[in-house]
Amino acid sequence: MVTPLEKARKDPDSMKGKILKEARLIFGEYGFHGTTTRMIAKRVGIDISTLYYHWGEKGDLYAAVILDITEDLRCKLEEVEQVIHGKPLTERMEIAIDMMTDYLFEHPEISNLILLRYFNKTRTTAGFDFRVPEFISDIARSMNLCRDKKRISSRVKMQVLAIMNAIHNFVSGENFFRPMLGLERDPYIRTTKEILKFILIPAFRDLTS
Repeated sequence: MVTPLEKARKDPDSMKGKILKEARLIFGEYGFHGTTTRMIAKRVGIDISTLYYHWGEKGDLYAAVILDITEDLRCKLEEVEQVIHGKPLTERMEIAIDMMTDYLFEHPEISNLILLRYFNKTRTTAGFDFRVPEFISDIARSMNLCRDKKRISSRVKMQVLAIMNAIHNFVSGENFFRPMLGLERDPYIRTTKEILKFILIPAFRDLTS
């Protein structure tokens, strides 16, 4: 049976697709508990009954948003892996930082939702989640930090998390950091990538040398 999420991803211009798109943005801005289905319906320009018809309860729609973002991240990481495969470590990291930073700045709701999900005290208790452990394994293998992605030490996992969290924090914190730094958006994004490379590449180059 085709799920509502599969239908929405197949046809983004459908009503299911439009609701999913706006739900991602609103959940990303206000989190699960700060978002209401009425807020989403208003943004889409529909009544609340139409939203319930297409997606059911708020928890069902939130679950779909998390799965949708997870699939998007998986596809992006696969794209990055294809580009950097076989290159020297420094070049791999430079390309990966550029590609992932640009992607996440284009879709800031991803970083917002990940940080809200893992650092907010009012986490939901749903039986679904971002596939972070799988992502960590794939990134560690891609960076040659491990030979077998099924057997990764806690230290290596934390090294990968340091990269992920650094990017997510600069993306999610843009509206707070930019006024403080006096930067327009393009210079902020460019400087973010420069600083990430300045900090991360030497650390991992020394680690693997």
